[in-house]
Amino acid sequence: MYPVKAYAAASSSSDLAPYSFERRDLLADDILIDILYCGICHSDIHVVHNDWGGAQYPVVPGHEIIGKVKAVGSGVTKFQPGDTVGVGCLVDSCQDCDSCHSGYEQYCSNGNTGTYNAPDKISGGYTKGGYSDKIVVKESFVLRIPDNLDLRAAAPLLCAGITTWSPLKHWNVKRGDKVGIIGLGGLGHMAVKFAHAMGAEVTMITTSPEKGADARKLGADKILLSNDPVAMKQHSHSFDFLLNTIPVGHDPNPYIMLLKRDATMVFVGALEPLRDLNSRLLIGKRKNVAGSLIGGIRETQEMLDFCGQHNIVSDVEVIAMQDVNKAYERVMKADVKYRFVIDMSTL
Repeated sequence: MYPVKAYAAASSSSDLAPYSFERRDLLADDILIDILYCGICHSDIHVVHNDWGGAQYPVVPGHEIIGKVKAVGSGVTKFQPGDTVGVGCLVDSCQDCDSCHSGYEQYCSNGNTGTYNAPDKISGGYTKGGYSDKIVVKESFVLRIPDNLDLRAAAPLLCAGITTWSPLKHWNVKRGDKVGIIGLGGLGHMAVKFAHAMGAEVTMITTSPEKGADARKLGADKILLSNDPVAMKQHSHSFDFLLNTIPVGHDPNPYIMLLKRDATMVFVGALEPLRDLNSRLLIGKRKNVAGSLIGGIRETQEMLDFCGQHNIVSDVEVIAMQDVNKAYERVMKADVKYRFVIDMSTL
């Protein structure tokens, strides 16, 4: 067993605090990783606060993990000590269903295993995540990080990156498409970067004029204020694809009006009920609304390789582990551009 230093929440109302536990001994296909950096995802906060129910305390959050391979099991062939690697939102799945065989482990028919707060089929108990100094993960769920990327800024690619990359690729966004990114936060800023690199005409759709300058720096070609009814009407039925990253419940109908015939809006942000959706807006021009959840291991590696080729990383603010509770407060106030990353050397 490997002794681990970490930060954990003891209850839904407690701050994150120092915590110690043990990782399992290496199985043949396992990799031991010394964690260098771990991003803070808004879902970490939701789980710690038990907003979605099902939190198993103590919770050690973190699923945007960058580290170095420390040791490998006897059957590992793809990695060796010293390699720079990443671990995202998943550490296991059944590997036997249609979704797993298709490379979509996030949709595993028998239930995937999340990096934290998920039943651990190997060790028992519940998985513990990346707010820790080391982690043991099966080789098939470990990702290779391109050498040219800033490791601190690469950490959020493992969640914010793949969450926006997967739908852009699945719905075949391509050069010349008119793409709208709704909401400029941790997810939205990555979506703008990806869509721009794919050659799309990118419009940032926001309620905040102040975010326009930032969006243009990230690669947006145009800004559309969703609280300007005249501007919204001018863009009716004009978008080939919309990626909705708004993290809370909202009225989706004004955005549906922006879609062309047969075009799609994909939700990746709000994991809660939305306001009444007017089906007439869909039926009138055969429009589509859909959802997308993170991404599979194969497409996550493809995303990382794309980032290496185009030098794409997240915009981050690096913090010490001891400042994590202050960072949580700032995330809830949307006071970060655009992702916090914990430097694990401060643990």
